[in-house]
Amino acid sequence: MIAYLKGQLIEIATDHVIVDVNGVGYEAAASLPTIDQLRSFQGQTVALRIYTHVREDQLQLFAFLHPEEKSLFLSFLKVNGIGPKVALTILSGATWSQIYDLIERGDAKGLSSLPKVGKKTAEQIILTLQGKLVRADDQTKSGGSSQWQQISFALVNLGFKSSTVDNFVSGLPKDINIEEGVRQGLLALSKN
Repeated sequence: MIAYLKGQLIEIATDHVIVDVNGVGYEAAASLPTIDQLRSFQGQTVALRIYTHVREDQLQLFAFLHPEEKSLFLSFLKVNGIGPKVALTILSGATWSQIYDLIERGDAKGLSSLPKVGKKTAEQIILTLQGKLVRADDQTKSGGSSQWQQISFALVNLGFKSSTVDNFVSGLPKDINIEEGVRQGLLALSKN
């Protein structure tokens, strides 16, 4: 699974971006706030967090600039009736922090104003996610570094169990670089 891409941003469309990584162009769907933030980086090197969605007839990438947005996207996938495309559409309706606050306040009316979210879906989101969301900055304050979070995202996207990954990552130095952490994780977790 692809969890991270770093390369030249060669195209920005209304619903996706294309990143050239060593001569290979990766198309990844992105939310409107992410696309708006990326517009000023056209032609430059960007680093994107990626969610890889695989179905029998399709492989699709979803791109995120911030770990918080990706985390919220993954949380939406736990809600009954919300798939990756709907989750991305919801994230296009407001910033990730605004959506997070709506969920934590239990504001069904505010959530139902987002695209693809009706009253029942808003209530289902609140029921499933309220009190269970953790902001990445909260994790950093409680001892996890930004690198740890990115290493965890990568290893979980590669198919390792979240609990096993958390145990492994908590033993890494806080200043480890992402590539080295993922490499060590692959070596250690593949043995189990």
